[in-house]
Amino acid sequence: MKMSYRDALREGIQTALDSDPRVFIMGEDVGAYGGTYAVTKGFLNKYGPNRIFDAPLSEAGFTGLGIGAALGGLRPVIEIMTVNFSLLALDQILNSAALLHHMSGGQFSVPLVIRMTTGGGRQLGAQHSHSLEGWYAHIPGLKILTPSNVEDARSSLYFALTNPNPVLIFEHALLLNTIEEVPDQPCRIHPFKGLVKKQGEDLTLITYGGMVNRSLEACSRFSSVEVIDLRCLRPLDSEIIFNSVRKTHKALIVDEGWRSCSLSAEISARIMETCFYDLHLPVERICRKEVPIPYARHLELAAIPQVDDIALKIKEMLA
Repeated sequence: MKMSYRDALREGIQTALDSDPRVFIMGEDVGAYGGTYAVTKGFLNKYGPNRIFDAPLSEAGFTGLGIGAALGGLRPVIEIMTVNFSLLALDQILNSAALLHHMSGGQFSVPLVIRMTTGGGRQLGAQHSHSLEGWYAHIPGLKILTPSNVEDARSSLYFALTNPNPVLIFEHALLLNTIEEVPDQPCRIHPFKGLVKKQGEDLTLITYGGMVNRSLEACSRFSSVEVIDLRCLRPLDSEIIFNSVRKTHKALIVDEGWRSCSLSAEISARIMETCFYDLHLPVERICRKEVPIPYARHLELAAIPQVDDIALKIKEMLA
């Protein structure tokens, strides 16, 4: 059957609410308005105000409430409108949710899930267009999921809720209207491992989230490029990367985050540390430009990696 990324997220949340009475949803406009991106539309009428909470405009406040509820045995799913606004809750995420299990010597767990929209390309200005998932992947105590397709969007929450400690799910806004063919029942492919999306022999392209489809489109022009969808940024599935690079001897990383101190820099360092003598070329990277995302459409497109940018770099590396 055909399903959109948005509907896949809805199905995942509904399944969680129906199967576990401890699960509840909390965030700005998730109830009466139906969610900023209509993911929770109709949920308030179906599940009632005891399980669908409209929160005030205080990310720090309702994220902290979610942490307390998780410590108390519930399974909160917190929705933050956009990754930019998650910085208002960074103290709660870093100094409480991510650390409590370690600081308590394993006595306490924080089974909290935080969903947020990420990525640019929608002409919403710099303050609504960040890609900060690489920042959060820096923090021990968190798991970071980046579903790039409909099936992963449908299943990511299921696995996140089985985790005893915080999981952050980054949903790229440009994927919400994506429609794909999926089986009637979820495949439940474990999201904490990467997947080879396209087999190849001459170059390994490593990417995640909103850059996966663009990378696959660019690679459709080349028969010999292998594409890896990381799916999870922490823990990072290094083994799938190393195995591919040892085969192809070339690596290209496509990352929507800024280049400096980025996730792409970490992946590049790991490849250099482990596969240096397997490489025929230095590791290459394509990232967003080191500027706040412009509002003007042509400048926004220039700032974020596009299909032609990826294809041009692949052509250079294969030459």
